Amino acid sequence: MYYIAKRLAFYVLAAFVAITVNFFLPRLTPGDPASTIVATYSTSLNAESLAALKAAYGLTDEPLLQQYLTYLGNVLRGDFGRSLSNFPAPVMAVIGAGFGWSILLGLTSVLLSFVLGSVLGAIAAWRRGGWFDKLTPPVLLFLGSFPYFFLALLLFYVFCFKLGWFPMGNAYSSVNPPALNLAGVGDILMHLIAPAFTIVLVSLGPWTLNMRNAMIGVLSEDYLTLAEAKGLQPRRVLLSHAVRTALLPNITALGAAVGAVFSGQLLTEIVFTYPGLGYSLMRAVSAVDYPLMQALFLIITLSVLAANFFVDTLYVLLDPRVRTGGEA
Repeated sequence: MYYIAKRLAFYVLAAFVAITVNFFLPRLTPGDPASTIVATYSTSLNAESLAALKAAYGLTDEPLLQQYLTYLGNVLRGDFGRSLSNFPAPVMAVIGAGFGWSILLGLTSVLLSFVLGSVLGAIAAWRRGGWFDKLTPPVLLFLGSFPYFFLALLLFYVFCFKLGWFPMGNAYSSVNPPALNLAGVGDILMHLIAPAFTIVLVSLGPWTLNMRNAMIGVLSEDYLTLAEAKGLQPRRVLLSHAVRTALLPNITALGAAVGAVFSGQLLTEIVFTYPGLGYSLMRAVSAVDYPLMQALFLIITLSVLAANFFVDTLYVLLDPRVRTGGEA
């Protein structure tokens, strides 16, 4: 418990620093969002109209410290102001519309990549030197060397446009989200397959190679040789001892991958017009929507911290050495 409490304190401090930087960074740059919007759209406004615009967007001339304290209170309440590009919709309403879709696409692709990569890497290491070991990691790494947008465009053109196997965009066929019945879930899954497959295909190589290398190191340990000498079945030695230990580096990478769900799939969401947070971030940048950009950047940062704290906690359960060292 001491180890977990110490890590929790560290991540709470890191979250506070992230919130502080998220507040001060845009305010220390020249100009302000309202003036930027006026210049962008060439709108002719007098001083009174500009003041009214700033008030509508929640931009005040209060001292910076007072603004900061107000911002901290708003963040704790989940209030990030109103979106400039979707005015007068609140920022959290805009984020809420895409949050679930990003979670669905991101977690599906990350977990599939983690499971498939770990399994393929374990098999390659267990049968090292064979045809599977010689063929699988190089092929997957070659596919992973392609940029996200290139592979996404290629798969979109072949499977969605030419063959028509999958829908060409969005997360569902109807105007409104479908009901959670068999037909609705099937429609959502059909729209999910192409973008998720793109992310899995690009990211599968590193997962496989990391697991293979970790497994080869573990298989040379003396305790595995002793387990085999005692007559344990090879499958039990592989699953109960080797895989469990070799998974630790991949679990560390899993925390970073889960944390990067919202940012790492940006280009994939754009290509497939998938209505997640990555697509929302692209639109916010294009529209110079400062409140929405700030909220999205903060969510991405906090998600990375939360995922890494989850991994640190999971480490305690998987590796007793971490727990012992923490309590010592």
